Amino acid sequence: MNTVTPISPNARPHFAGQPPIVTGSASQPRDVDASRVLRNTYALLSMTLLFSAAIAATSASLRLPAPGLLLTLGGYFGLLFAVHKFKDSGWALLAVFGLTGFMGYSLGPVLAKSLALPGGDQVVALALAATGATFLALSAWVLTTRRDFSFMGGFLFAGMVITLLAGLGAVFLQMPALGLAVAAMVALLSAGMILFETSRIVNGGETNYVLATVGLYVSIFNLFTSLLSLFGYGSADE
Repeated sequence: MNTVTPISPNARPHFAGQPPIVTGSASQPRDVDASRVLRNTYALLSMTLLFSAAIAATSASLRLPAPGLLLTLGGYFGLLFAVHKFKDSGWALLAVFGLTGFMGYSLGPVLAKSLALPGGDQVVALALAATGATFLALSAWVLTTRRDFSFMGGFLFAGMVITLLAGLGAVFLQMPALGLAVAAMVALLSAGMILFETSRIVNGGETNYVLATVGLYVSIFNLFTSLLSLFGYGSADE
């Protein structure tokens, strides 16, 4: 795996050097750039997933308290804003690990609660395996076919806004059935976001690997937590 080597806080972060000079059609440099962004995205994504998983495991084993809804939303959107603000500088990497570490910490209490259920370890393992298999299958489909899913952007954004509002309603109104429906919606939308984000990278729509990494990480995180809720709901009824 390549190492992260930002030169200075004002330098654009990179894993590898500049792409080689290519002669020929105009599509060749774009293909090289897309391959470089994809390679750097997957390298950084792997590191953030491992880092986040370590934080989540530590939080769950120590039974650290949940940050609460307001702090979770504030921390998430605040750190996400920092990622976008510093996306073209070396500070972006610090913002990315701050965001993914915070999300890992917020996941810890959820894991602890799931593991406390009857068959909780199987629930977590099944959710993790389903998330990994879904991500690999959808990514392989896009990488193989190179289909353009950019047309899904507006639909996915509207769906996420509606789902967020419905999720807040489920929390404040204490409606488990609505919460279960929201989890199913999040799982479907997260799968769509994986297709959308990967397609943008492959087809040159996303040229910043930091933003590409965050987009895929959030989609994987949301997919895992939604599947954990769905599988955990069935386990709790046993």
